[in-house]
Amino acid sequence: MLGGSVMHLIDLAGAIASRRHTRSRVVTASVDSVEFLHPVKIGDLLILRSRVTCVFHTSLEVEVEVVSEESLTGTRRLTSRAFLTFVGVDEKGSPIPIPPLLVESDDDTHRAETARARRAQRLEARERLASDNFSL
Repeated sequence: MLGGSVMHLIDLAGAIASRRHTRSRVVTASVDSVEFLHPVKIGDLLILRSRVTCVFHTSLEVEVEVVSEESLTGTRRLTSRAFLTFVGVDEKGSPIPIPPLLVESDDDTHRAETARARRAQRLEARERLASDNFSL
């Protein structure tokens, strides 16, 4: 299966988790660190797991894992993982506040901490890019 097809499924799974949390429209703002760990073979079944890792004011981060299952043996393995940022928007496309995330476990706390670190890196990279005088 082509990586682009897997990325499309990752985006859809991330959007579903985002929409379930926000109960509003969402748009994909960024895709971070897509990891293709193992190939997906034709005939494999795919299982996508998505979860909100952290909520910011108008955006949230979602982790998506792709697991492949060999249809003849039932053997499963993690094949891809990605972190995506979505923004909640109203009917006009303007950002809206996101409801807070209920953090229930130490794992949830760790996921939120690493999400905040990834966000800081994204914002820093965006600021560096904006300050570059790039021209063709």
